[in-house]
Amino acid sequence: MQITIWKTFYIKPNEIGILYHRSDFKKILQPGTYRYFGKHWQVKTYDLNQPEAKIENLELLLRNHSAELQEYLVVVRTTFNQAALVRCGQNWVSITPNQLRAFWRGFIEVETHLFNLNESLTLPAQFVQQLRGIALNGIKKFLISEYEIGLLYVQNNFVQPLESGEYAFWAVDRDVTVRTLSQIIPNPDFPLEDVLIERHPEFVAAYCEIVQLQNQQVAIARYQGKVIAILKPCSRKLFWRGVEVEVIDINTDATLPFGLIAELVSGLPETLALSRSFLHICEVPAQHQGLLYINQEFQTQLQPGKHVWWIFGRSLQTEVFDLRQQTLEVSGQDILSKDKVPLRLNLTAGFRILDPLRAKNGLSDIVSYLYKELQFALRGAVGERSLDALLEDKGAIDRSIFEYIRQKTADYGIEIDSVGVKDIILPGEIKTILSKVVEAEKAAQANVVRRREETAATRSMLNTAKVMEDNPVALRLKELEVLERIAEKIEKIQVNGSLDSILTELISINRQ
Repeated sequence: MQITIWKTFYIKPNEIGILYHRSDFKKILQPGTYRYFGKHWQVKTYDLNQPEAKIENLELLLRNHSAELQEYLVVVRTTFNQAALVRCGQNWVSITPNQLRAFWRGFIEVETHLFNLNESLTLPAQFVQQLRGIALNGIKKFLISEYEIGLLYVQNNFVQPLESGEYAFWAVDRDVTVRTLSQIIPNPDFPLEDVLIERHPEFVAAYCEIVQLQNQQVAIARYQGKVIAILKPCSRKLFWRGVEVEVIDINTDATLPFGLIAELVSGLPETLALSRSFLHICEVPAQHQGLLYINQEFQTQLQPGKHVWWIFGRSLQTEVFDLRQQTLEVSGQDILSKDKVPLRLNLTAGFRILDPLRAKNGLSDIVSYLYKELQFALRGAVGERSLDALLEDKGAIDRSIFEYIRQKTADYGIEIDSVGVKDIILPGEIKTILSKVVEAEKAAQANVVRRREETAATRSMLNTAKVMEDNPVALRLKELEVLERIAEKIEKIQVNGSLDSILTELISINRQ
């Protein structure tokens, strides 16, 4: 008995099918019902809501049945230097090089665009807008703000500048980057400046100011009147257009003029911070004098004021000297007098620098030299005198030290105005002994004075007695004087009889 085999296939309205017999392609089936006789028939269906046709052996089918398949498929084939964009309704698909992709026609609108990557990696503006917010394989997007300039690099090689806007580039097997530079900053850090200058002069000419300095040249870059950069000799730098550059030749004179000093040193703090590493600054106050050395050679004396030099290519050294009278203290000097008494002395000296150049050339350290010589002079003056001599005439020490130090400093342009010993401090036991000596001397002097006064008083009394002996009136007056002194000590006096009798009785009482 022979059995007849029929196979029925149903294709839904949103599907499409491919009919195979013994794995051989036969035809494309539209939606509907189909019946075929035999058991070797099969149908593969595809959902048209997924527009990409992911068909097995697509390459072989296109080779053998291209005409029939092209009626139902949109085929996109890219070579090694091509890429493609496919719009399927509202969706986009990116296709990288060396790809074969197919999409069903009719159910969803399909639109393809092929790009030659050898000509340009940039996607046209209309595609950038349509792809906004969509991430696609092989495509990089960049946004350049209105205050920025973008530099497009492919495989780390500069390609072109990008103005503000949105950009998209094919980045298939290539490293595509965009480095943004702010146009608000007039001196940004340009990547690989030397490469841009040497190999991309068209970009430099269109967007930049270039500064290239020779030896013994410096440059000051200003933007809107403000210093933004200082360039040292032999340097090269790029700035955005609009930057003003002043080139200064420092070959013959490295001194900054007053106007430039006011701008770089006395102006804005940020300007001083920018220029400080390039300048040597010396400020000479009033009543001072400065010395300038260039490459270790003396150049000139500096008057009061602010002096500034460029430091490039030379060694600068300045030193400021105070021309006013100065005081030097030599304190706590322990010295033995001629009679071996240990003393501690404090000395003060006043000096003035008359010729800073002579002082600098002759002495490495003026204050240390003066201190040492004053020590020597003080030790010599004290060591050759006894304690009594020192205490009797302290000015002799001052004069001795003054004469010594004046001769020592005359050849160095230093004038000694005054020298004086402030304190002579004795040890405790010596101080006690001296106190006893002084006390004894003063006691003896007091005793002499007392004896002298007693002698004078006795002599006066004797002279008074002789006067009263020869003159009764004087005796009477003396008696009245005595009576007056006695009356001062008596509260009441009762008089009986005459005054003469009273006086006689008082005198007799006084004698008793």
